[in-house]
Amino acid sequence: MSDQVDAQVAAYNARDVDAFAACYAEDVVIEDADGNVLARGRSQILEQYGPFFAAAPDLHAEIETRIRIGAHVIDEERITGAGPEPMHAVAIYHLADGLIDRVQFLGP
Repeated sequence: MSDQVDAQVAAYNARDVDAFAACYAEDVVIEDADGNVLARGRSQILEQYGPFFAAAPDLHAEIETRIRIGAHVIDEERITGAGPEPMHAVAIYHLADGLIDRVQFLGP
């Protein structure tokens, strides 16, 4: 099944901030594991990820494991190109009306 989670991974790997942000609801909330808000709204995604993508030309996310349960998608990710060492993280996405409206990141 292809959806906005797949599309945002492809846009992330292409470092296409506009296509990436378009996968998210206008009022999306992105949090860390402790519930701290990292970004709120599509405009903050553009503000944060635009410079990040520009500064990391080798950025790449590999989905090691994906679990789908109803409106939730849980990805175990290996991120390279964001620093000297690969990062291991988990992203929990919630979809509503065809867009990602909430994300929780576990990891660095």
